Amino acid sequence: MFIAMIEVFKGAGLLIYPLGICSVVAAFIICERAYALRQGAVMPRDLVDAIVSGKPLVGGNHSVLARIVDFAEEHRKDEDAIKAFARLEINRMERGVPYLDVIYAAAPLIGLTGTVTGLLQVFSQIAPDTGLPDPVNFTKGVALALSATVIGLTIAIPSLVGSGYLQRKIENYAAQLDVLLERILQRGRS
Repeated sequence: MFIAMIEVFKGAGLLIYPLGICSVVAAFIICERAYALRQGAVMPRDLVDAIVSGKPLVGGNHSVLARIVDFAEEHRKDEDAIKAFARLEINRMERGVPYLDVIYAAAPLIGLTGTVTGLLQVFSQIAPDTGLPDPVNFTKGVALALSATVIGLTIAIPSLVGSGYLQRKIENYAAQLDVLLERILQRGRS
């Protein structure tokens, strides 16, 4: 099985390198964002409870919500600046996710380019005197040429799923942060 996988990668030709880069970048972004968007890193439960219940806010936390709270404490009179800072924090949560969209769109196209290139090579081996290809080499060549598309799709599908998951998670956090931001602003008004 391992040897068969090596043959599939060889069949992708030189385009295996950009496909490999896409794969590594997508895996890194998904893992890094999944870690960075943990509940405790964005909205720790104790800080949320303190905001909702009106208890004193404790600093020292490096979460997204804590940074918004700290900024709000420093700029009590400027609600527009506080809202802009909150939007900036939400934007920071989205860091890297748009690249997943590029990867899930580009990986199949890169794979398709490899397939077309491979098929061109296969069809160029047709014997001019008979007009027929060697059947064994022809079927092997077509199978290997299609491997680039398979690899591209194998990269694109998890990237699409990861992008959708992360975008939805960020949207949920943004909605929750909007509600909490209103509570924070109400505290500053009183």
